[in-house]
Parts: sequence; C-alpha cells; structure tokens
Amino acid sequence: MSLIQKLTSLNRGLLYGAAGVTVLLAARALYKEATKYSLKDKVVLITGGSRGLGLVMARMLAAKGARLAICGRHAESLEKAKEELEATGAEVIAITADVTRVTEVNRMIAKIIRHYGVLDVLINNAGIIQVAPYEATEVKDYKEAMQTNFWGPLYTIFSVLPHMRNQGGGRIVNITSIGGKVAVPHLLPYTASKFALVGLSEGLHASLKENNILVTTVVPTLMRTGSPGNITIKGDHAKEYAWFKVSSSSALLSVKAETAASSIIKSIEYGRSEATIGLTAKLATVMQGIAPGLVSEAMAMVERLLPQPGENYTEAKTGYESESALSAALGKRTAAAALKNNET
Repeated sequence: MSLIQKLTSLNRGLLYGAAGVTVLLAARALYKEATKYSLKDKVVLITGGSRGLGLVMARMLAAKGARLAICGRHAESLEKAKEELEATGAEVIAITADVTRVTEVNRMIAKIIRHYGVLDVLINNAGIIQVAPYEATEVKDYKEAMQTNFWGPLYTIFSVLPHMRNQGGGRIVNITSIGGKVAVPHLLPYTASKFALVGLSEGLHASLKENNILVTTVVPTLMRTGSPGNITIKGDHAKEYAWFKVSSSSALLSVKAETAASSIIKSIEYGRSEATIGLTAKLATVMQGIAPGLVSEAMAMVERLLPQPGENYTEAKTGYESESALSAALGKRTAAAALKNNET
C-alpha cells in the first residue's frame, strides 16, 4: 500500500471515528433531555428560603412552575418573600421554623404534606457563617455551626425520607461549600460543619439511590447573595468583616447568586450527584485532590495575611455592626445583592 493510500485510509478512519463520537454525544444529549426531571408542579421546600440564595432559587423555581414552601426563623422576612413570590403568580406557603429544632422541623414537614399532599424536592440551604481567627473561636461556636449547618439538614432529611419513600422517590439537595472540601482559615466552625455535611450528603447519595431518591451535593465558591451583613464576626471586627465582604463582592473570587441558583436547579433536573460552582471552587477541589499538602501550605500563607485577633476578640458582632469605610467602599456588589435579595 502506497503512502497516499495509507494516509487516505487513516483519514477515513478518523472521519468515521469522529462521526461515531458525534453520534454518541448527540444520543447522550437527547437521552438527558428525554429523562430530564420536570419541576413543573413539583413541591419544593427551600430552607432559608426567605432571603439570599434561597430566595433567588425560589424565584427561578417559581418561573419553572414549581409549587413552593419556604422556611426561615424570621416571620417578617418570610412574609416579604412570600408576597414577592405570589406577586409573580407562584403558589407558595411560608413557614416560620428553626431547623435546629427537630420538633419544629417535623411540624413544618407535616404542614407541607397536609397542604400539598406531597413533597418532591428538599433543598437544604439554611446556614450560618462565623468569621473569626482561631484564637477567637470557642466550643460554642462549633456547636452553633454544627447545629445549623449539619444537624439542621439531617433533621429535615430524616423528616422527609418516609414521605419520599412512600411516594416512590424524590430529590434532596444539600448546599455545602468549598469550605467543606478545603479548610479555609478564619472560618473554622463553618468549615468543620460543611465538611460534615459533605460527608453526609455523599454517603446518602449512595444509600438512597435504590429508593429513587437522588441526593445532590452542591459545592459553591463564595456567592454574591448579599448575606455578609448577617454573618457573625469575632476578632478585629472591622478588618475581619472587610476581607470577607470584599472577597464576597469580588468578581474573581465569587459568583452571582443567580449563576449559582441556575446551576443548582440544573443539577436537580439532570440528577447530578455533585455540582461544584465557580472557578475557584473547581480549582481548589482539583488541587486538593492531587496535591493536598500544597493546598495546606497555601492556606497557611493565607492565614498569615488575615487580621490578628485585636482587642475584645471574643465579642461577637454582626457584619452590619462591623461595617467600615473600607468594606463599604469595596463591597458595593454585596450591598446591591443585599437590597435585591431581602438581606437588609
């Protein structure tokens, strides 16, 4: 066989191979669309749904025709969110509940089942953040973080599982954090609780799939939801709040709440086991997998750049109480998101 014939044969083989791959990809895309989980008329519970990311998801789910249940600890912000959603034509019930109290969680789930008859999707979104140097943290800080960020989701999951099993399936989404994959300095209580939630969520995905209950672990980077004003600050309050709020406002380090919400909803529709959101989260996760020692050293360098404890460093303040000229000037994206997403 001549060289020209060999090249012709090789080209023909490459073309056939490329065509085969194209057909397979097209078939896969068609299958995904054909098996896509429709959210129209599905009953979706969003914990922490009255503001921030929870409210943004509620808006998008309402646009898809979902029937909503939102919960939160503050009746005033819940009512405001409910009125906004109903004004768009959404069907929604708002329930004042504290997810750290198992009796309130069980009462909430029972109320949703009575109202709608079913509960198709649970989104565990409620959470708290404490920003502080290690020296300022106390055992109670870790307990509070675990109570909301781990036990809260566990309570709701245990409460909805009997209903989902009886109805033949459902979806559970756990909003964790890149802080649940990589330990971030000055966020230790938060990080510890999110690591626990990641482990729970990944384990449940394996355990519940046979019951047609799909569990998705969401691992977002910082999001511009507008929430920093409501977080807890210890240490040098103004400086701690400044680095966190500015980072949350950065287009490089954070993503828009709408971007995160859209990705989360797609993960529900396509039954994904995990959704890692944001370039920094994706890079950090990959680096943690291939070079954990390097990531640990990088985090140690970050620690040295963050504020020292300062005076009265064990005193807890909110983000709004810790505002400074610097955080106000460089955190305008966060401030705008707070106004938009019921965080003020």
